[in-house]
Amino acid sequence: MSFRATVLAVLAATALAGCTTPSANRQNASLEAIAAAAYVHDGPPALTLYTMINNRSEAGAHSSLMINAPSQRVIFDPAGSVRAVGLLERDDVLYGVTPRIEQFYERAHARETYRVRIQRVEVSPEVAEKALQLAESYGAVSQSQCTVATSGVLSQLPGFGDIKRTWFPNKLADNLARHPGVTERVVREDDADDKAVAIAQFEAQETQ
Repeated sequence: MSFRATVLAVLAATALAGCTTPSANRQNASLEAIAAAAYVHDGPPALTLYTMINNRSEAGAHSSLMINAPSQRVIFDPAGSVRAVGLLERDDVLYGVTPRIEQFYERAHARETYRVRIQRVEVSPEVAEKALQLAESYGAVSQSQCTVATSGVLSQLPGFGDIKRTWFPNKLADNLARHPGVTERVVREDDADDKAVAIAQFEAQETQ
């Protein structure tokens, strides 16, 4: 298969799978609101890669990265589609990632047709802050380029020279699995194949 054909195949697959948020639908929060929502997690600095995998085809559908930096914890969710009322976003970075938001994010992606492969690696405070800076400066990500963006951030970090930029979610996850210190778990749910249901349930709980 030619490079052009490969790229077109990737774009078609991911467009159906998850990296499909149109730029026009993004709601950029103000810098003041983001500062007020900042959440500092008391755990060690760490990076957590999320890979959404189709249970039927085993194809990777989406990549994103939670960054626990000393200054705050965020999720870089390029062209992602899991958004909820009260979850602040600016250029594909989600802010105010409390434990409740973290759990919601994981479980909203996991359903009968998809599972979430979660890989975590502890890093130095400097590396975590660098990852945060790269995510915030990346800008809004075009449709179907979630893994290009996520791997692009990881590949620029000190000590992550073994991570290469790629279009393929599973390839990025397998690459990171060989990186020293990575731990891994998988989240599975039997919810119906509609993320909107999980989002609606979360929003209903938040307004109670």
